[in-house]
Amino acid sequence: MHLKGKLLDTSREIKILIVIYLIITSTGFLSALQFVDLTTSGTPKGIQENYLGNEEDLEATDMKFMMPERQILNIVHAHMLSMGMLFFILALLVATTPIGGLLRKTLLFEPLVSVFLTFGGIYWLWKGILWMRYVVMVSGVLMTLSYIVSLVILLYWLLKRKRV
Repeated sequence: MHLKGKLLDTSREIKILIVIYLIITSTGFLSALQFVDLTTSGTPKGIQENYLGNEEDLEATDMKFMMPERQILNIVHAHMLSMGMLFFILALLVATTPIGGLLRKTLLFEPLVSVFLTFGGIYWLWKGILWMRYVVMVSGVLMTLSYIVSLVILLYWLLKRKRV
């Protein structure tokens, strides 16, 4: 199936529908980034403390406890399914733009790999593999960058006027 460039020929109604979808998912994605910053301070140590607790830190101003297995599994399960679907749909939409080359391939595949590494990494961090906090952080940053670049590209092609 050839999808490249098909977005340009899409009806106005479908383009509006896609823009509304992008606004809604972007609102959710950006609020999630605020939540991550609030709970982890955007640092490897903060990521580790969020899931493993900080009970041994006598200087901590905010006491955190190790999450129970049930909560970790719920986080991993819910995020892998929902973000996997989000990035699959986003990849299908990016596939309909005229972009090509390495940028296209990166935006189609990287976010799904990052979802796996981020939330799989959270599970393995919780299991005690402490260096996974770096994997979680790097893959989370890459996932966010991929989302933003995909969003900008899609909005550009959706809002671009056809030349007559």
